[in-house]
Order: sequence, then C-alpha cells, then structure tokens
Amino acid sequence: MDSADYDLVIIGGGPAGLTAGLYAVRSRLDVLLVEKVVLGGQIINSDLIENYPGFPEGISGYDLVQKMIEQVNRLELPTENTEVISLDLSAPIKKIRLEGDKTISAIAIIIATGASPLKLGVPGEDILYGKGVSFCATCDGPFYRDRSVAVVGGGDTAVQEAIYLTKFAKNVFLIHRRDQLRASRILQERAFGNHKISFIWDSVVTRIHGEDSLEKLTIKNVKTGEVSELSVSGLFVFIGTRPNTDFLDEQLSMDERGFIIVNRSMETSVPGVYAAGDVRNTPLRQVVTAAGDGAIAAFSAQHYIDKVSI
Repeated sequence: MDSADYDLVIIGGGPAGLTAGLYAVRSRLDVLLVEKVVLGGQIINSDLIENYPGFPEGISGYDLVQKMIEQVNRLELPTENTEVISLDLSAPIKKIRLEGDKTISAIAIIIATGASPLKLGVPGEDILYGKGVSFCATCDGPFYRDRSVAVVGGGDTAVQEAIYLTKFAKNVFLIHRRDQLRASRILQERAFGNHKISFIWDSVVTRIHGEDSLEKLTIKNVKTGEVSELSVSGLFVFIGTRPNTDFLDEQLSMDERGFIIVNRSMETSVPGVYAAGDVRNTPLRQVVTAAGDGAIAAFSAQHYIDKVSI
C-alpha cells in the first residue's frame, strides 16, 4: 500500500469527533481532526444538559465541550480549522480535499460532521432569519425579554428550549403538529407546569409575516383546516435535523433521510470509513451516544489500520 499523510483523519469536532480523537491519540495513531467552524458542534448552544453521566446538577453545553477540549489538548490532538470540500474513497488510501485546494490522505476516515436544523420551508422564513426567526434559543432568547415568542416542535429540544425561553419571554407558544409531545416525561411535566407556556396542538406554521422584523405567524390546524394568526416577536424552530453530508457526493450508503448507514462497528459501506454521532442512522441523537459512537469508531479504525498496514 502507498504511504498516506495520516493513519486517521476525523472530520468534525463535536462530541463524537472529539471522543474519537481522544481514543485515537491514546492508541498512538497518526491522526488529524478537521473542523470547519469551532470545536464543540451544536452542543455549545445547549443551555443545560441533564442527562450526561457524571454531572448530577447538569452542565451547560459550552462547559461540557470545554472539558472535552481541555482533555484532547492535554493529549496534544492535532487539529486543523478548515473545511472538507470533498472525499475520494475509491482507493485504499482515501483522499480528503480541503479548502484552498489542499489535499491530504489517510488510511481511515471517521465522519462526525453532525446534522443541521431542519427549516419549516414556508414563506417568510428565509427573509426573516436573524430578524425574528431562529434555530437557537440560547443564542437569541435574551433578545426577547418581556415579549411573546413561539416554538415549533414537540421533541426534547423543542420543549427544553421553550422552557429556557420562559426566562426571558412574557409568553411562549409551543406549536406542535400532533396532539401530544414526543419529549421525555420529565420535560413534559416541567413544560405543562410552567404558566408562561401555552400549547397550540395539531397545528403548523404556514407563513411568517414581517418586513424588517417578525410580526406574526399564520397557523393552520391540520385536523380542522382552521386558519388563524398569532402575533409574536420571535419564532424558534426545532423540528429535527438533516445530516451534514453534502461533501460526500453519495459515495456511502445512506438511509432515506440522508443519514449514513453503519454497522455495529460504526463502519460504513466503504471499508476503512466510519461514521459517528448525529450524522449516522441512529435512534437517539444525544451527547452520550455521540461520545460512545466516537469511541467505537476510533477503536474500529485502529483495528482496520493495523490490519491493512501489516
């Protein structure tokens, strides 16, 4: 086999990528972690994480990520702040093209690029993004002190962020297309017990109104067809995610939503290429599962590298 620049390249610096890097460095692999924005991923925007073991009082996403970063820095994990433009997975030595027309190569790759929030796809959403429409309550919640806001979604993130927004907003309207929430029971109990949160069931947002700032929403009841308007200053959308896989150019097997399909070893349809965290097909997208994925992917990559390097 021709020589490669690295044993392993990890793409993505969220909890999955950082954990993979931790295990790779401890295994004495020649590894590089590439992250296009900042280390930590979307978890940085989480106000409170209560279900990560070892923190009985909970911990903010930012603080948890800082601890992870301190740990990999102590082990001197090499990182590069750049974007991966494309991959060439056609040969045993995989090629990674970076921005600036730079190309590096590796025996194995771990893809941990995570996922991005889904949009509603309704008129006014793109025009008013950053002017009332947001996908991050922790980032933008303080702008809506003593004002009315709406949250769309019914899962853990939507409910948790709705609760967080009550710290600032006068009223929080939680809009959900079904008649019951999907969030964990403890979050549901907190939301139902919060006098600032009102629920709009069986409904979807069909239009977002405003010019320089958000003014109101058009809402449709999916059961009755009734259309109404809701005056709010902010709209926070938490209806799911889409995987960050555009750079892969369909070189790997994916499910119907575009998430990468892996086996129990986190290996994809291409030998020596692994996926971990929110970018893969998984029933649970949480920090703890992302970290577990990263550990397994690094362990599997090490065995692959050892096998093909003999």
